[in-house]
Amino acid sequence: MNILELIEKRYTAKKYNADKPIPQEKIEDLKEILRLTPSSINVQPWKFTFVQNPEMKAKLASVSMHNTEKINQAQLLVVFSVADDLDAFQNIVNEFPSARRDWYNKIKANTPEADLKIWLSKQLYIALGVGLTASIALGLDSTAMEGIESDKYQEILNMTAYKPLFAMAVGYASEDDFNRIEVTPKSRRSQESVIESI
Repeated sequence: MNILELIEKRYTAKKYNADKPIPQEKIEDLKEILRLTPSSINVQPWKFTFVQNPEMKAKLASVSMHNTEKINQAQLLVVFSVADDLDAFQNIVNEFPSARRDWYNKIKANTPEADLKIWLSKQLYIALGVGLTASIALGLDSTAMEGIESDKYQEILNMTAYKPLFAMAVGYASEDDFNRIEVTPKSRRSQESVIESI
């Protein structure tokens, strides 16, 4: 199946088959794919937390707004977090090759801290897109979720240097998921309305 066919097939799962495990090799592949995600100046300001433990998943599900049921059903929850303690992140930057380190330090010196954090956070959305596409390529279903209580996730996961921004449920959709493509066809604006060729 080519990339276009995969994207045509991909949809946001609304209900998961809680009894169908994900082969661990697919989870390991997803870890490596996320690690290889591109970012501006290769800054990589992220941490990806793979949660398979049912008790931990349930704790996070309880502070996930309207996503509680999906998280409890899905076999895997990936939490996407961004560097929040810029002093701690500087220790990582200091290990970058000199050209990249200097580039980041120049951006940091000329950017207010709040704007720098916004720029770093935007990089995380690139990783989410990669994760969603990788999931369908691995034969898995997924759900992107901004609907999480970030501060409570941070507390539950005992994070100090990183801030969770969103999560992705991963697993196999239930046969009675109302959002399956066969039931609810993909709805997108026309190509003419979103693509301009010059």
